[in-house]
Amino acid sequence: MSRPAGLEKRLGHQFSDRRLLEQALTHRSRSADNYERLEFLGDGVLGCAVADELYARFPQLPEGKLTRLRASLVREEMLAEIGRELGLGALLRLGEGEAAAGPEPRPSILADALEAVLGAVFLDGGYGAARAAVLATFGPHIDRLDPERPAKDAKTRLQELLQSRHRGLPQYRVVSVQGEAHRQSFEVECSVSGLGTKATGSGTSRQRAEQQAARAMLERLER
Repeated sequence: MSRPAGLEKRLGHQFSDRRLLEQALTHRSRSADNYERLEFLGDGVLGCAVADELYARFPQLPEGKLTRLRASLVREEMLAEIGRELGLGALLRLGEGEAAAGPEPRPSILADALEAVLGAVFLDGGYGAARAAVLATFGPHIDRLDPERPAKDAKTRLQELLQSRHRGLPQYRVVSVQGEAHRQSFEVECSVSGLGTKATGSGTSRQRAEQQAARAMLERLER
């Protein structure tokens, strides 16, 4: 593959093994040699690097607030936003169906690909290189954190909106689980009693699928 120099510059890491970067940018709709295993690795690396930075940056914060800050940084919306900032949408190798689905990859794909890229950096250069890449890409967002008011995820925002309208709590139901155990895809349905509307979401974990379903429900209610 041609080297995505802009991406490497933003990551602050030049790959020695370019095959790792190619794999990290390949969706499963394109090839069996795709980013899913790297995504699994990158998820752990990202969580560790973010926790490492928050622990050092906020020495007085208790565990609960550190946990909420980390969650606000590693949620799918944030990962997809950073994926867009890095230009991953134009670099991803997608199958025909995914490529034709819209002008840019779905947020879940951008989020997964970002984790895969970080996993690739870890394998190529070690934890130090991966941590530096996390700080290079997440740094501006970490700088804007308010320890007293961490960003809320979609499920929290939906629950608060429904409570403000005196509605019942949303219910989440797994509609289907596809794929092998190490690379499953979940589809979740979100419903609210008395509203007569449902929304679905998908993701590589039940939690991500629930968040996506909550975002879809929020969009409907806010319209």
